[in-house]
Amino acid sequence: MMSKPLQIDDLWAERILASVRGLEYGNVQIVVHDGKIVQIERTERKRFDSEYPPLAGAGKQKGEDKKGKDRK
Repeated sequence: MMSKPLQIDDLWAERILASVRGLEYGNVQIVVHDGKIVQIERTERKRFDSEYPPLAGAGKQKGEDKKGKDRK
């Protein structure tokens, strides 16, 4: 089977660049079907300096009280 050459026009090139701009940690995945770009997926990760305390309520599971015990 011969593959079709990938066509990237100015619109898709700008969409790809826009997806990458400002990305510090993460990835941009380009989905191609039949030699054409059909989708761009952006996964962004945030990294936090561990020297700062966690935000109030961060890491608490739903249904836990302030001491981390299950409420019933």
